[in-house]
Formats: sequence, structure tokens, C-alpha cells
Amino acid sequence: MAEEKKEELLTVREVARRLRVDDTTVRRWIKSGALEAITLPHRGKRQAYRVKRSTLDVLLDGALPSA
Repeated sequence: MAEEKKEELLTVREVARRLRVDDTTVRRWIKSGALEAITLPHRGKRQAYRVKRSTLDVLLDGALPSA
């Protein structure tokens, strides 16, 4: 039986640190559709998202979305 590769999920803060931008910028990219993310159930003040590492790798290989 083939074992499925588990995708590493990154928080908005982790993505922001790797791209050297503010958390708000990453959230703006997600809301505009420039950055694909998984939406988690809403808890607290802000909506929680997770970004697949592979999505971030593709983004880093290409150009950054314009803010």
C-alpha cells in the first residue's frame, strides 16, 4: 500500500517571516486570491489560514504577487 506524503502546512506568520513581509500582507494576498490557502474554522478575532509548503515554494520560484 502506497503511503501518502503529508504536506507541511505553514501559518500566516511563518509565511510572512519567510517572505519578509507583514502578516497583514499575507492575509491580503490570501483574500485577493493571489496566495492559495486553507481556511480553518473561525476562532477568535481573526480568520485562521494555513498555506501548503509546496504553494510557498512555487511562489518563491516565481514572482511575488503585487500588494
